[in-house]
Amino acid sequence: MKNMGYLDRGIRSAIAIGIGIAFFMGWINGLTAIILGIVAIVFLAVSVIGFCPLYPILKMNTCRKNTES
Repeated sequence: MKNMGYLDRGIRSAIAIGIGIAFFMGWINGLTAIILGIVAIVFLAVSVIGFCPLYPILKMNTCRKNTES
């Protein structure tokens, strides 16, 4: 069941891409790069899947129409 809308998925993808750009441009490094890299991977994964595991716990759903997958 998807619980993320297109806008939410787009924002998370944009953040992940921004983190990737910052890393490859050398603007972040060390522990900061590792932590933000993990965040970027998680953001991209949940954006592709369309399901955020925290949303049910927080009783959130940004999908306009709840679809079964």
